[in-house]
Amino acid sequence: AAGIIVWEEENFQGKRHEFLMECPNITDRGFRKVRSLKVESGPWVGFEYPDYQGQQFILERGDYPRWEAWSGNSGSRTEHLLSFRTIRCANLKDSRMTLYDAENFEGYKFELSDDYPSLQAMGWGNKEVASIKVHSGAWVAYQYPGYQGYQYILERDRHNGEYRKCSEYSAQAHTSKIQSIRRIQH
Repeated sequence: AAGIIVWEEENFQGKRHEFLMECPNITDRGFRKVRSLKVESGPWVGFEYPDYQGQQFILERGDYPRWEAWSGNSGSRTEHLLSFRTIRCANLKDSRMTLYDAENFEGYKFELSDDYPSLQAMGWGNKEVASIKVHSGAWVAYQYPGYQGYQYILERDRHNGEYRKCSEYSAQAHTSKIQSIRRIQH
């Protein structure tokens, strides 16, 4: 069974390829870009640029006929993806992370083991998220409440789960505000 099937054009048209493993650069496969895709088993994370750079987008099981399907309400106009990789998830019952309002895991801290559609409403207040420790599982953090805005994929299996400063989780370090977070599920 394929993990992800990608097409060069919108609405599952044009050149097509199935992947079971990560792809650091779709142009190496003779594609110009990916403009639609289906995730058969996942989850995956897609990137705007080769080598897992630029904006990131969570790709859970389902159909993505055009870019709006993966960019959602991110305010992004990333109309294609050029690299993607799988996300290893632990059991949802064991998803834990800690947020800190200062770099290098200093300052006020806040532990999470559930989905938070609004960090501010859940007691984080107006503080910046300056560093993050993922103890288990995989998460997607969002720029705005209600799982909107830029997406940041946070995994126990990357960086040893340690994100010491914003630039380590955000390619858009100038927009590293996090206001909602949810666990990534299979």
